[in-house]
Amino acid sequence: MKLIIQIPCHNEATTLPETIAALPRSLPGVDVIEFLIMDNASTDGTAEVARQLGVHHIVPVPIKGLARAFTTGLEASVRTGADIIVNTDADNQYHAGDIEKLIAPILAGEADLVVGDRGVGTHAEFSPLKRKLQQLGSWVIGRAATLDIPDATSGFRALTREMALRTIVLTQYSYTLETLIQAGANQMRVAHIPIRTNPPTRPSRLMRGIPDYLANSSVTIVRAYTMYRPLRVFTALGGLMSLIGTLLGLRYVYFILVDQAGGHVQSLILAAILVIVGFQVMLIGLVADLIGFNRRMIEELLYRVRRMEVEGETRRNS
Repeated sequence: MKLIIQIPCHNEATTLPETIAALPRSLPGVDVIEFLIMDNASTDGTAEVARQLGVHHIVPVPIKGLARAFTTGLEASVRTGADIIVNTDADNQYHAGDIEKLIAPILAGEADLVVGDRGVGTHAEFSPLKRKLQQLGSWVIGRAATLDIPDATSGFRALTREMALRTIVLTQYSYTLETLIQAGANQMRVAHIPIRTNPPTRPSRLMRGIPDYLANSSVTIVRAYTMYRPLRVFTALGGLMSLIGTLLGLRYVYFILVDQAGGHVQSLILAAILVIVGFQVMLIGLVADLIGFNRRMIEELLYRVRRMEVEGETRRNS
């Protein structure tokens, strides 16, 4: 059983030594542990520091983007023979001693993806507003993914080889939300384990403020949810418009019955428009759902191609 601990890095030369020093060198149920650094457009010599620290694999990611670094790391980890992949942050935010707990459900065959739960509702480093927003965001993601998700934005997570091969991230902002919605849509087994965190060593580079967090997270949630559950989204939207139009139409009928229809023609026109547009939106949902079937077939083909590439590379190296 081979475990690779991957770490996305962007200018982490000062924080990386502490992070690497805390990582485990052996764990029960694991035969080999290796470290993999995704050097994400660093300009401060992060890669050289990683070499000096004895990191086993250093993968350059020339275009800056956390989601791109994450998926590049997964691909590299699978190619190097990882059976389990743990993703953690280079700023030593997550307590490395909890990696053993994080991979336990995978070793037991109970989960494909395990997410570290920081306890966002009571986290001492978060402001009261951030706690509420984190809880709300996790609840929304849970509804979209049809999963119980206490900490959707946690980057401390473990994946099986199979889960890594099936993971596709389209957004450039972050991988945390989209991968959970995707896991729910693909009916993968997701577990959550309480974890500890270390005191922050620097401000977050991903979130520049609450408005930035809300804007990017909202776009990611809407895009991912619409992609994986289009019929539900468009049917709800079209049904709401049709319902409002129907109610306006019934209102006009009422005015006819009481001989007060004059002056309410605008309501009738608006009702007709809403009903027609609502019906068209529901048809769009049906078309989007059919496109979704094609997307799932493409994802399955991509998964098989990845698997064939990895198996071919494994045979060449053996």
